[in-house]
Amino acid sequence: MNKKQLLHSARRARVKAKIVRSNKPRLVVFRSLKYIYGQLIDNNSHKILASANDMKGPAKGTKSDRAKEVGRLLGEKIIAQNIKVIAFDRNGYRYHGRVKALATGLRDTGLQF
Repeated sequence: MNKKQLLHSARRARVKAKIVRSNKPRLVVFRSLKYIYGQLIDNNSHKILASANDMKGPAKGTKSDRAKEVGRLLGEKIIAQNIKVIAFDRNGYRYHGRVKALATGLRDTGLQF
C-alpha cells in the first residue's frame, strides 16, 4: 500500500470506530470517479433502510451539484421513515467537495448528524 492508501484506511478506521458505538442509524458514503452513493444502515440489524445514487439521474451539472441532489433525495427517504438523527460515516473520505455537498443536501431536508 502506498502512503495515500494508508492515510485513507487510517481515516476510515478512526471514523468507523466512533460511529459504530452509537445506536443511531449510520449513513455510509461511497464515491467513485463518476458517481456518489449513500446508504442508511441500521447498526443493530445491519440492514439497509434507504439508499440513493446519481447513476440514473440527470447528468447535468457538476458532480457536486449531483451529490447535493442525491443528499436531498436520500434525506427525503429517511424523513419519510420518521428518522430525524443519523450518524454520518464518510467512509474515510475527506469532508470536502462531493462528500460535503451530499451532507449539505441531507441537512437541507432537516436531518441532524
